[in-house]
Amino acid sequence: LCFFSRSHFNKQTTSTMGRMHAPGKGISRSAKPYVRNAPSWLKSLYTAEEVKDHVVKLARKGHTPSKIGVILRDSRGIAQVKSITGTKVLRILKASGMAPSLPEDLHCLIKKAVAMRKHLEVNRNDKDCKFRLILVESRIHRLARYYRKKGVVAPNFKYRSATASALIS
Repeated sequence: LCFFSRSHFNKQTTSTMGRMHAPGKGISRSAKPYVRNAPSWLKSLYTAEEVKDHVVKLARKGHTPSKIGVILRDSRGIAQVKSITGTKVLRILKASGMAPSLPEDLHCLIKKAVAMRKHLEVNRNDKDCKFRLILVESRIHRLARYYRKKGVVAPNFKYRSATASALIS
């Protein structure tokens, strides 16, 4: 005799935080390698200083920290900058004074909101875009509150749709 229903066995065992504006739980992800240090063949190719110089050079060209990581992975074979240099990309940029003024995730959300507002100027009756804009802006406000609390952005930082395009330029 079985006391549990079938759905009981199909439930996820670990609890994960759900999405803010979507029903998914977001459990699908790539796994980092267990070994945290760089492979020997990679250490023989690049020194920590070479990689740091390359990170700064890519930042001068205007690339974001995540884009720098992708470029190093695809063109140089450096999967994790931290495994070679001992520090992360953003910390390298902060040390050299090249770090972006806004965190990258907040910057991308503001950029998305500006594009949606531009779209709404032309297409006033796009109800779905109006709804999605409200969701994006609520994410911006939540993230800005978090970064204000952590001291990453100025304590008086406030997102305003009128001045948002100046923030991302």
